Amino acid sequence: QVQLVESGGGSVQAGGSLRLSCAVSGSTSSSYAMGWFRQAPGKEREFVAAINFSGVTTDYRDSVKGRFTISRDNAKNTLYLRMNTLEPEDTAVYYCAASAFSMGPYTRTKMYADWGQGTQVTVSS
Repeated sequence: QVQLVESGGGSVQAGGSLRLSCAVSGSTSSSYAMGWFRQAPGKEREFVAAINFSGVTTDYRDSVKGRFTISRDNAKNTLYLRMNTLEPEDTAVYYCAASAFSMGPYTRTKMYADWGQGTQVTVSS
């Protein structure tokens, strides 16, 4: 069983920055990739970013490319999402997730079996 706990959310003005963290505990031996998703009220959960086990390969949704950076520190069992130049459209609950599949696409929620509880990010204009 894998447990994921997000932190670092909050309220910022447009143009500001936040760094989200996801602490991973439990068995991670079968995890090949991790990702960040977000969900705004009344909308479906959507892909934000993903990273493979080694941290070499990353993927982002088009709207956050150049602004967000996903990274991981396996020695610390922690996943990160650095968010710069935040926009009101980024407002959502952000979730981290862990995948046990060795191949993607990691943009799909179906690829992830373990999810955190989410952390709120609010960006005001």
